[in-house]
Amino acid sequence: MLSGFRAEPRESNIMPLGQRRNGTRREAMESLPPDDVLFGKSPAMIEVRQRAAKVCSTNVPMFLCGEVGTGKEALARWIHKHSPNCNGQFVKVNCAAIPGTLLESELFGYEKGAFTGAHISKPGRVEAAHKGTLFLDGINDLDARLQSKLLQFLQDGHFSRIGGTEERQVEARLICATNKDLKDEIKCGTFRSDLYYRISVVHIRLPRLRDRREDIPELVNYLLDHFQNTFAKPAEPLDRRVVAGLQKEDWPGNIRELSNDIARHVLLGPDNGIPPSSYSGSKTIVRANANPLGTLPLKEIAKEAVRDRERSMILETLRANQWNRRRTAEALRISYRTLIYKIRAAGLIAKR
Repeated sequence: MLSGFRAEPRESNIMPLGQRRNGTRREAMESLPPDDVLFGKSPAMIEVRQRAAKVCSTNVPMFLCGEVGTGKEALARWIHKHSPNCNGQFVKVNCAAIPGTLLESELFGYEKGAFTGAHISKPGRVEAAHKGTLFLDGINDLDARLQSKLLQFLQDGHFSRIGGTEERQVEARLICATNKDLKDEIKCGTFRSDLYYRISVVHIRLPRLRDRREDIPELVNYLLDHFQNTFAKPAEPLDRRVVAGLQKEDWPGNIRELSNDIARHVLLGPDNGIPPSSYSGSKTIVRANANPLGTLPLKEIAKEAVRDRERSMILETLRANQWNRRRTAEALRISYRTLIYKIRAAGLIAKR
């Protein structure tokens, strides 16, 4: 790879390996990128920013839609940061990750004795979001009963914990997100139309990464610096032509896919991170005599592809669970010990 090209970050915070503290790493993972990185300069994202800025100061429900990995959560956090509720908590609920039987108690809490195992009363995430922002990701995965309860809560801000009779009131901004077309869900009868119109007072659609290719160089620069800080590990800079090649990729996983590739580039080196096609600038160029894994037989190449996919899944799941390894093991449906073994075998650096 040719070296020497990478737009320098505004402020370099890279420290020698082993000198970064957990708190600093956590901040690196949870903090928002600068506005010029988050929104870029593409016309589609400029429109997104203008639309979001107009309603930040209000408390109306907002509905964010777009493909997986387009940055819906980042936009929701930006809206929270610029809202009157910015001093309150930003509470995220991944509706798809919590089974329907548990989601109601997770959202609205429960009283002692409400069900077997409820030895104490526990407030839900709705209460945690009081005077803050409640972000419901994957809103389409709510079952019919929960949709009804959420609609009732949105009407007046009142609700009761499971097993309780006391009526409680919460003031929180609601932001919902999905990668599905809820109008199709309404036609299929799986989503309530009255709830849809209640949560989508302001509707913002985020563009696909391939529809904002001019923003990719700035994103790459930011992600390189971000993951070098996060993993306390310097990485090889990317050549101008490689970045140009990245702009030509389709990125079906959008920013999340780009982020994972840059993370692997930092952790494992250029041969395991950036798509090989980016070095030629086109997915259609394949050299007949090229073997990316040397002279390995097809069976070994297949095994390496499986291992690479496993590394990718582990890394993405770790990030989705804020690097909590026990939650990651549960999400992957493997034992904690197996996860630790796979992390070490894959050469990944899990946050502690």
